[in-house]
Amino acid sequence: MKKERLRLLVGLVSAVVLACVAAPKQEAKAADPEFNPDNFVRTVDNRFFPLTPGTTYFYQGEKDGVPTSDEFVVSHQNKRILGVNCTVVRDRAFENGILVEDTIDWFAQDTDGNVWYFGEDTKELDANGNVISTEGTWQAGVDGALPGIIMEADPRVGDRYQQEFAPDVAEDMARVLSLSESATVPYGEFDGLLLTKEWSPLDRGSAEHKYYAEGIGFILGVAVQGGDEISELVSITTGGRD
Repeated sequence: MKKERLRLLVGLVSAVVLACVAAPKQEAKAADPEFNPDNFVRTVDNRFFPLTPGTTYFYQGEKDGVPTSDEFVVSHQNKRILGVNCTVVRDRAFENGILVEDTIDWFAQDTDGNVWYFGEDTKELDANGNVISTEGTWQAGVDGALPGIIMEADPRVGDRYQQEFAPDVAEDMARVLSLSESATVPYGEFDGLLLTKEWSPLDRGSAEHKYYAEGIGFILGVAVQGGDEISELVSITTGGRD
């Protein structure tokens, strides 16, 4: 009887040890900053996500064999959301030269340097320019949506944070993979890049690696799950007007 209890005890201990060894490591999660509308500044000058009004970023790439391009235009306009003056950005996506998505984004930076994402007004278009969907549209403060973090002030490897807080509409997440990547795009060669993995619980079959350069921002995106897609920075122009 004693031998039987001993065998059971040994088996139980072994199972616990194996479970601990086999258990996946918990991902590091960045401390979510507290939202306070009084703790925001007028400019967005985060080193990995600067938004200078009048700047246009132009990207080219390919999606499942189809040529794509994208214009990311930082306007001089502001939109007040939850008591915060947000920078208005227009992001237009093209396939084979045809506009397929026209989106207005709203961003603002807090006093610590974190860049918050306050939502987007997005429209999918057909070949004739007709709006066929507004899926993914959300605004902080509407229908339970809250602002998320699009870029941390001080990214660290392992940090995980939520970029969008619109339940069942937009729930994008990001995780910092590296701060020392290198990449070459049409705009130039870069070292010391921030690399993130970005995905959504609403679309678990897709994920993307994004590369950000200091003083510039997003330079390269590569789908790593759910399709064959790439987008590369080609040019940056400044001094534009709305």
